[in-house]
Amino acid sequence: MVKLFLLLGILNLATLLSCDHHSETGYSSKPFPWNKVRLPKHVVPIHYDLLIHPNLTTLTFTGVAKIEITVLQQTSSIILHSKYLHISKATIRGEMGGIHAEQRVTVSEYPPFEQIALLTDEPLRAGKNYSIVTEYSANLSDSFHGFYKSTYRTPEGEVRVLALTQFEPTTARMAFPCFDEPAFKARFSVKIRRGPKHHALSNMPLVKSLNIMEWLIEDEFETSVKMSTYLVAFMVSDFKSVTKMTTRGIKVSVYTVPYKIKQADYALDSAVKLLDFYEGYFSIPYPLPKQDLAAIPDFQSGAMENWGLTTYRESALLYDPEKSSASSRLMITMVIAHELAHQWFGNLVTMEWWNDLWLNEGFAKFMEYVSVNITHPDLGVEDYFLDKYFDAMEVDALHSSHPITTAVEDPTQILEMFDEVSYDKGSCILNMLRDYLGSKVFEAGIVKYLQRFSYQNTQSEDLWNSLSEICPAGSTDESQAADEACARSQETISTTHWTKSALHDVKTMMNTWTLQKGFPLVTVTMREKNIHLQQEHYMKGSQISPPTGYLWHIPLTYITSKSDIVQRFLLRTKTDSVILPEEVEWIKFNVGMNGYYIVHYGDDGWEALIHLLKANHNAISSSDRASLINSVFQLVSAEKLCLTKALDLTLYLKHESKVKPVSQGLNELVPIYKLLEKRDMSDTADQLKGYLVNLFKNIIDKQSWTDEGSMAERILRSTLLVFACVRKYQPCVDKATEYFMKWKDSDGTLHLPNDIKLAVYAVGAQTDEGWDFLFSKYQLPKFSTEKGQIEMVLSLSNNKEKLQWIMDQALQGDIIKTQDLPHIVVAVGRNPDGYQLAWKFLKEKWPKLVQKFELGSHSIANMIIGVTNKYSTKAQLEE
Repeated sequence: MVKLFLLLGILNLATLLSCDHHSETGYSSKPFPWNKVRLPKHVVPIHYDLLIHPNLTTLTFTGVAKIEITVLQQTSSIILHSKYLHISKATIRGEMGGIHAEQRVTVSEYPPFEQIALLTDEPLRAGKNYSIVTEYSANLSDSFHGFYKSTYRTPEGEVRVLALTQFEPTTARMAFPCFDEPAFKARFSVKIRRGPKHHALSNMPLVKSLNIMEWLIEDEFETSVKMSTYLVAFMVSDFKSVTKMTTRGIKVSVYTVPYKIKQADYALDSAVKLLDFYEGYFSIPYPLPKQDLAAIPDFQSGAMENWGLTTYRESALLYDPEKSSASSRLMITMVIAHELAHQWFGNLVTMEWWNDLWLNEGFAKFMEYVSVNITHPDLGVEDYFLDKYFDAMEVDALHSSHPITTAVEDPTQILEMFDEVSYDKGSCILNMLRDYLGSKVFEAGIVKYLQRFSYQNTQSEDLWNSLSEICPAGSTDESQAADEACARSQETISTTHWTKSALHDVKTMMNTWTLQKGFPLVTVTMREKNIHLQQEHYMKGSQISPPTGYLWHIPLTYITSKSDIVQRFLLRTKTDSVILPEEVEWIKFNVGMNGYYIVHYGDDGWEALIHLLKANHNAISSSDRASLINSVFQLVSAEKLCLTKALDLTLYLKHESKVKPVSQGLNELVPIYKLLEKRDMSDTADQLKGYLVNLFKNIIDKQSWTDEGSMAERILRSTLLVFACVRKYQPCVDKATEYFMKWKDSDGTLHLPNDIKLAVYAVGAQTDEGWDFLFSKYQLPKFSTEKGQIEMVLSLSNNKEKLQWIMDQALQGDIIKTQDLPHIVVAVGRNPDGYQLAWKFLKEKWPKLVQKFELGSHSIANMIIGVTNKYSTKAQLEE
């Protein structure tokens, strides 16, 4: 994979160097005056005036960018970013040679760094302001970034075009020349020219529209607040919208293609609730007059937090109460909560550089759960935060992981930061810190952080300092809320093993979690009342702790057979011990899995916990049961426990009924037989599959084929029925076949309960006739909310021609959207009949895939990992 990345990087560089962007503008043949990827800091932008005119017929656009700058030290060159822009004219206005004048400037380009230099005849003086104006043109991007085109098909079959932006992290430079780094914050005034059949949106509300010609209208938007370039957004489309006001009068609107407007109501109601919540929680009013949410037909990621104009995949925003699944409602709510949290964490206060991306993404991921737990209690989001721990640890246990704060420079390295470590691990260590400090102290600290650094840029250290200063010794100038929080915090300290000094030194503790990769394994050995503790760096496949010398400050929590009151101990050394008041039968550390570490129970510790689970699993919480399942298999991967011990623990699952442990049991056991399938050990794989079905048979048989129950019950039902039907558990297959035939005989008009559709479709897709029928419905507008489910089951076919065909169609992007290609390739790669096809497809289509999705992107990484993660033979490794 590394070789592929290197080869592609060379090819990309050769392409860039061969591009001819020159025109009548004066271009310099002199050496480029700057030799670093990062821009110099002696010229800073204050204000951008942008005039953008996209042509949705020719798929091109023209632009004029006027940037007011301040010069901090004398210079004869202005270095800024530009990518694929054909600059036809560049001028500068200001004081030069003692007079105020406008003059043409020479443009020099350095495509490898995506930079241009504007070279002046007279030096620009320190302390003076100037205006630079560039006129340029470009093609609308055919990828998912920059200023790009998107299309949709109306119910009547007409293809319509829209144009929109996706700038994070480094592609604002594809839409206008700019200082495209997050610390160069400025204000933006945007004008968009468009045809009368379309309308334009940007970060700020529309001020006025001017008829330039009969066929051309110019929309002018309010000047923005101070913000980073990656948050600028504009869009030209024929979308429709629905609107509501928040309690404080913020106008919230959801935009979508016209025929899906009835699916926008749920997102609108959720967004209003969440904006109201965040204003209260952060004690800072939302600073813009409006918040638009737009559902985009072609979108690479899940969503984007552009200030005042958040953009989403359609599947991440649109909800049909009649047809959408329970998991879809949960996911939509969480995504909206994530993007709206960014309006404060990321937009109002922004990381100084991409090495601290987690300050944006970790916080937004964490706030999803905090906010939705309050605004939508019926969704039971607390059941799903554990998944963030497990997902993060899966990546963080590898040698290839990286610290949360990692040095990055070029666009490819920056894109690679958008991973589970920045998002999921970031959210987990924040959750751990909240549990450590107490929710009130934590909340007061982040409010102080946001208030102190509004409209500024920060580093991790700024957050730690804000949290440390909430309860300083002898302080009397904190707010009443903070005082109360600190008083409660002191009560907590008195009943635990936290020390007051440790509680205040947040930076020292948290640096051990952000500046080191990986996470600790704590080995607990019980000798009568004495509990011996030892920490080491956990890594998969490594029996001996690697010589990293890493040491974490670990806020340990535990309960015992004699007391369910949570006890706490801060482990700051490699070894330490705890003395219990009395001997106990068992001890469970990391209560509720609030801590980002796993635990190994030495001597008879695992035997005691396994006995507990088999005798009375409800003695500990479902989160603790799920964490034990995860930990025991992690320890198998690290060769610290044998597989039979882990399988022995899972036997208790016959009596389990809660979503978290059942889901985690499936997540640990299913990959084992998937691995066997790809080693051509089908007989052994089938035996294991039978064991799994039998293990979960009781709970599968109890599932009703309806949409009844809580969110957790509904999602568990869908998961179990799909699991059982795909593994050919006959009662499930028979029931699903019956439903599918009735649905097919009705030509797809029969209403199926939403939570059973995936299982029914999965069984139906196993025949060529059923596959063809599902695909025929996939193409119809009325099945738009079910496209993701149908794509998934089409990938389960054992017909290799059909598997190849859907990957080819997704790359082509006409019938199946190219945005869905990564999911389809991964799904085909999981199919024992398709994994070789998927790997071959990746190799053959690699240049096209990177052109569309970008080298370093999560989409590219997911396809490679998703297709190859169950490879386990030397031949597969050599591939």
